[in-house]
Amino acid sequence: MIRNVLLAIVFAWLLGGCSKTSEPAQNIDDAALADEANTEEWLAYGRTYSEQRFSPLKEINSTTVSELKVDWYLDLADVVGPVSTPLVANGVMYFVGSRNIVRAVSVTTGEVLWRYDPRVAEVAKDRMRVGYLYGGRGVALWQDKVYLATIDGRLIAIDASSGKKVWSKMTVDPDKALYITGAPKTFKGKVLIGNGGTEVGATRGYVTAYDAETGDQLWRFHVVPGSPADGFESDAMAMAAKTWTGEWWKFGGGGNVWNGITYDPEFDALYIGTGNGAPWNQKVRSPGGGDNLFLSSIVALDPDTGEYRWHYQTTPGETWDYNSSMDMVLADLTIDGRDVKALMHAPKNGFFYVIDRANGKLISAEPFTQITWATKVDLATGRPVEVLGARYEDGSQRVVPGAIGAHNWPPMSFNPTTGLVYIPTIHAGDRYFDDWVEHDKWTSPDWTASAPADGTAVGIEPVLSESSDRRGSLQAWDPVKQQRVWEVPLSVSWNPGTLTTAGDLVFQGRADGDFVAYHAATGEKLWSQHMGLGISAPPITYSVDGRQYVALLVGWGSAFALVGTEVAKLGWSYGAQKRRLVVFSLQGNAEMPALQPPVVPVPLAAPDFKVDEDLAAYGQQVYIQCSYCHGAYEAVSGGLAPDLRASPVVLSQQGFAEVVRSGRLTAKGMPAFESINDKDANALRHFIRREAERALAAESNQ
Repeated sequence: MIRNVLLAIVFAWLLGGCSKTSEPAQNIDDAALADEANTEEWLAYGRTYSEQRFSPLKEINSTTVSELKVDWYLDLADVVGPVSTPLVANGVMYFVGSRNIVRAVSVTTGEVLWRYDPRVAEVAKDRMRVGYLYGGRGVALWQDKVYLATIDGRLIAIDASSGKKVWSKMTVDPDKALYITGAPKTFKGKVLIGNGGTEVGATRGYVTAYDAETGDQLWRFHVVPGSPADGFESDAMAMAAKTWTGEWWKFGGGGNVWNGITYDPEFDALYIGTGNGAPWNQKVRSPGGGDNLFLSSIVALDPDTGEYRWHYQTTPGETWDYNSSMDMVLADLTIDGRDVKALMHAPKNGFFYVIDRANGKLISAEPFTQITWATKVDLATGRPVEVLGARYEDGSQRVVPGAIGAHNWPPMSFNPTTGLVYIPTIHAGDRYFDDWVEHDKWTSPDWTASAPADGTAVGIEPVLSESSDRRGSLQAWDPVKQQRVWEVPLSVSWNPGTLTTAGDLVFQGRADGDFVAYHAATGEKLWSQHMGLGISAPPITYSVDGRQYVALLVGWGSAFALVGTEVAKLGWSYGAQKRRLVVFSLQGNAEMPALQPPVVPVPLAAPDFKVDEDLAAYGQQVYIQCSYCHGAYEAVSGGLAPDLRASPVVLSQQGFAEVVRSGRLTAKGMPAFESINDKDANALRHFIRREAERALAAESNQ
């Protein structure tokens, strides 16, 4: 049985450096971050507080987009898998790359003004995992500062003009399985950050608000209750505890807020999208069932105190990794003749939700993709109507969507002109197994402790969608009618987030390397350019002196680039192609050199290496620690790190140990694994060589 390996990442702390100074950044506050009419800048992850990723700019439109050309570009030598949304303020663009290195560049020339390196790899050692390779999904701005959340758990304030560190706070216990891949959120003089780690140990999710000026902690909200013996932090936690059974606190409970955070200035409310359970299988963490609040929920909080206001749970008692950490978009909709202050949400479970954000009441919920775990959402109760057997009660069950979800973190966008939402959609399922339930693997608070081979206490086996040539799609969804308006089928399931504009356009990059503009109303393909490399980051747009620009980070990254099997064939191999920041305009005339063509690594033939099957079997368990970078399935790399099956280093016992145990390649991002002993390292070699030989044999038999 194939076991899925999900993300587990890093911890460390140190500071970084800077270079040139930029012009002083303007003071960015609530009014600026809420200003939908601002056409010159992109001040927040979703452009404004609404998270719509909609721009009023229309110089580039459905008529003129065919003339779009490269205006300038910047090669990024030290970036591996960029997924960041760049921010633009006062003529400067800020973005984060691998190892959480932040750059400030001129928005018209790409000149690097400063570079800040938090040096996440230097002290992490064997606590480091792959998240540092693709860095993070973005930074935040407030007043004259840039805020960075590092993979190792720090929140850092950087002077926007000079690139110098102002303050740094560790937001997690570095001995626990907590890390950060998401972008901070700024509002009302505060900076909010959550964390991830549900899949790799005993974790209890929370969000924390810090003073934007000083870094002092202001409040913290826990997503799930702790041990009753310790008392509960709030009435909300006492209420939530009634929905759990057993000794859930020994497993952490989960609920980590690793992505979706939205501030609503109209209601002065903060919405957090919460994560899945730890472990996934509810039979382990809450054997008597229950809703397990506040897992897989949208929770509204008081932004000044962190106190609970209301919640809506999308997947009660979740047991499939159906978290609700996806983006939450705010918009004014007219539904049944009534003006609604709506919150729109398309989480992993496959339903598109429209919620009245004044009170958290569900307005509508309909499937936006194939769903087999539930038939509908009961509007009277707000609860899904589950299909008998979907919880794999009989030992196994094929379920759609699978653990990667119908929509993951790549953000959707909303165009108030068309009234449509543009969703990067995944069409795939998993077969869930119930035969791997070992409680002791989930009780250790030490994230380096042995974890399940799939990180979940549930075995899963990927199952293709009903159409093998439609693993993903871009679809335009009408949130009022709750129906699909148009769809573009895509052959790879994971594709990046979208941008929509008043120019009747939707922009999206693709895993296959195409950057495409569609007509927002019809889905007609109007323009495309092949970037020579897979794309994982969402685009943005801004203007300077009347010229509209569209910016995109080009490079294959994200957690999906770890698993290898589906994406390795694309040829976005480690070190083969340059990563770039590319900026387009209608006036562009830059000549951008072509990148190296796709390269699919070929496993190295080594007939003199005799694989010991017993050592290989043991090495497969040790390899769990390597899979977060080098590929989950059969050691097939997805491109964020070298394919070890093709590495000659594996053939030398001493050379391999120097890399794995002694940190010979730390400067290149390969940490030293002091927890791996000589026996483990040798067993790893035999496992890797076994997989190389199997791949070569399979190739020769075709």
